[in-house]
Amino acid sequence: MLYLAALLVHCVPLAMGQYDICKSWVTTDDGPSWEFYACQPKAMRMKDYVTVRVDPAGITCGDPPERFCTHENPYLCSDECDASNPDLAHPPKLMFDSEDEGLATYWQSVTWRRYPEPLLANITLSWNKSIELTDDIVITFEYGRPTIMMLEKSLDNGRTWHPYQYYADDCMEAFSMPARRVRDLSTTSANRVLCTEEYSRWAGSKKEKTVRFEVRDRFAIFAGPDLKNMDNLYTRLESAKGLKDFFTVTDLRMRLLRPALGGTYVQRENLYKYFYAVSNIEVTGRCKCNLHANLCTFKEGSLQCECEHNTTGQDCGKCKKNFRSRSWRAGSYLPLPNGSPNACAAAGSAFGNCECYGHSNRCSYIDFLNVVTCVSCKHNTRGQHCQHCRLGFYRNSSAELDDENVCIECNCNQIGSMHDRCNETGYCECREGATGPKCDDCLPNYYWRQGCFPNVCDDELLLCQNGGTCYQNQRCICPVGFKGVLCQQSRCEVDKKDCDGAPGAGGSLATVALGVLALQLRGWVDL
Repeated sequence: MLYLAALLVHCVPLAMGQYDICKSWVTTDDGPSWEFYACQPKAMRMKDYVTVRVDPAGITCGDPPERFCTHENPYLCSDECDASNPDLAHPPKLMFDSEDEGLATYWQSVTWRRYPEPLLANITLSWNKSIELTDDIVITFEYGRPTIMMLEKSLDNGRTWHPYQYYADDCMEAFSMPARRVRDLSTTSANRVLCTEEYSRWAGSKKEKTVRFEVRDRFAIFAGPDLKNMDNLYTRLESAKGLKDFFTVTDLRMRLLRPALGGTYVQRENLYKYFYAVSNIEVTGRCKCNLHANLCTFKEGSLQCECEHNTTGQDCGKCKKNFRSRSWRAGSYLPLPNGSPNACAAAGSAFGNCECYGHSNRCSYIDFLNVVTCVSCKHNTRGQHCQHCRLGFYRNSSAELDDENVCIECNCNQIGSMHDRCNETGYCECREGATGPKCDDCLPNYYWRQGCFPNVCDDELLLCQNGGTCYQNQRCICPVGFKGVLCQQSRCEVDKKDCDGAPGAGGSLATVALGVLALQLRGWVDL
């Protein structure tokens, strides 16, 4: 009989599916062990992590400045694009910014001033990571949608490209293909590349701005119009050849082949109204982790799966060094509802293949917590699975979790730092005046003397008050009647008895000499 323990690991809500838990700790008649499940990260806005490139060179307007007009006002060409003026520039980053109070910001191309040469532009989106689309790709154009364009995809970081969908006001003329709609595809043709005329014909309405790649309509072929039968979709993704890869990309490229014409032929007498302008690109998807992770984080400039099931790599695409007793396999959506994790395994490991990442060879079961934990973690690691670094050490970002050198000593300066611990990047917490990764340097206007002390007087000796003398640009030596860091405070104001018989403010050479002697005895100066 199986009893599910209260401890569930990494529970994250997930849109479009139940694959949100990678493993849980369970007890059976044979004792406690891990139970693994197929899992995947939640869907998110992928444009927040994208790198964009626009080509050919010089296709973005504004260099040199150029005027343009719109189809609504074709002869009022008073608008200007100027890359040197932030208020008039239209760089590529404006395709991904947030638009305040409904004011559209957009990337814009040069106008078609070189007609009859074709006005061509490529917009390439790259993630340096495999992602799986979970919703429609939506591209919003200002001033009219292109009459001809293509959407392409890459599965190998831009080395090779494949057509994803064709768009034209006349598919047969533009691409020698009949026009088709995604909603008319069948279960055997759900991954067919087609040409659509839905998003290219001039409608004369400002509301007609978007061009879509219909992911949801293709899902609906299996899951129904409301996407309620997701089990059937997951079954077909696993069993239909090429279907899962169809929704997987590392890069997307929009090839803009002919701009909006305003519903007419090209009017050569006014070419300033023909151009491309894109205000927004929405791409919704999840990191592809081969069903071995339910978390994906942005680290060191790229998305990376937080791998479970003893797997590793950016896409969890291989087994860890100590878990290769059988070949790596991607997880599977089948059998429903939890799928098959196909976890990597270590030979002879106990407690349901408890993970210690090679830093311990012993595990212990804590009965009252119903938890299994690694014992005597080595290599300066700690934690239930030896997955954290000991205090005084930090994670080596270039090493895998099973590397013996995964934890690096902080080496904080004992005098300049608050303690011997550092943050996850190796920086120590410095005392006042100290700086540097290890707190072994001083900030400007501080000097090192078994710690960082402030420089209280400048080279021109202007900061010491009331006749005080600056010694080695480090401390003011005050006359007997005054005290304070800058000799700014009269002793009489603090203690009346100090006024009895106190010398004048000017002091004498003998007084100054006595002051220097006193500082020497206190360890402030070296003579």
